[in-house]
Amino acid sequence: MSKKIKVLIVLGIIVLIIIIAVSIFAYRNLNYDYLNEKFLEKRGYKLGFTENTAKLGDGSEIYYLEGPNNGPKLLLLHGQQVNCYDYAKVLPKLSQEFHVYALDYYGHGNSSKNPAKYSAVEIGNDIVWFLKNIIKEEAYISGHSSGALLAAYVSAKAPNYIIGTVLEDGPFFSTLPGRAEKTISWLGFKNMSDYLNQNEIDTFMEYSLENDYMQEIFNAKDPQAWNKIVKNPALKYLEKHPGQIPKIWFYPPELGVNSIYAINANMQDGTSHYDLRFGVTFYDFSWFADFDQEEILKNIKSPTVVMHVAPNKVTAPGYYDENGILLAAMDEKDAQKVVDLIPNSKYIGGFKSDHDIHADLPDEYIEVLLDLKNE
Repeated sequence: MSKKIKVLIVLGIIVLIIIIAVSIFAYRNLNYDYLNEKFLEKRGYKLGFTENTAKLGDGSEIYYLEGPNNGPKLLLLHGQQVNCYDYAKVLPKLSQEFHVYALDYYGHGNSSKNPAKYSAVEIGNDIVWFLKNIIKEEAYISGHSSGALLAAYVSAKAPNYIIGTVLEDGPFFSTLPGRAEKTISWLGFKNMSDYLNQNEIDTFMEYSLENDYMQEIFNAKDPQAWNKIVKNPALKYLEKHPGQIPKIWFYPPELGVNSIYAINANMQDGTSHYDLRFGVTFYDFSWFADFDQEEILKNIKSPTVVMHVAPNKVTAPGYYDENGILLAAMDEKDAQKVVDLIPNSKYIGGFKSDHDIHADLPDEYIEVLLDLKNE
């Protein structure tokens, strides 16, 4: 065999290996379960989780997952624009220590989509009903983001049913008029309201690509970064796959770009179950009607852990960007105020997560819950 043929064979093998590697890489990126929608099929059923729907007297429905009876009851309340499956990374281990209930609150997942129910008080009262009529005994409660606001409400309104409370990076006080307008969350809710009140752009996905404040962060060093990295690849994808959530084959999950697309899935576009009208209630503050955050926190009786993320790389050493926009759920003063108001509380901060601690740092989140249980 000549030297030239040997070289060609080696080159052919190298090319084949590269093709296989790229194919595996692309397949993983395109098939990654960004919203954990396949949790039950992959692991949940084997772990003993079941799907259920609780029906209230007014016709409202609350969808929830229930795990096996392996310990005290634990109620999980997700954040906004996701659903109970957002806890997929921690459910396997938590289900070994607790009897888990993870529900979709209204406007999300498979629960009711009735705007009349889109307020903290309405949702909170129905979660209290859920505690008394479905769980039927004392439980730990852990809420993330807006779910933390609800967890605080439930803890304050049903103290005899709460053993311990975890408030995971909740937007306490930063959601109030005068403060909210300078937060990245409120600007996102403004986009939802503006989209629903315009007729020019067909889908919220396309609207968000044009108007999301995230582009300010991407463009901090390169004014075309958002267009090159996020917007243009998504628009090209949508040309070939109209009505779908973009998944770009060369973006791994760890990069987070495909996750940006996934979080914008919604009922109005027909791409998911999140109701954009729910977000509007945070924009116009109607969600907070009769919801006095200070009074609620003062009336929490259970031992409580307040979890708070560290400033990210964009905002370090503080939580605000150069425009004065809060890029977190709350700043250090907000977090301290929460701890000061709750009689029996403990602050745990410094989590290196953008916001979703239980998904980004599942082991650390589980440790917090287990420490609370052991106390």
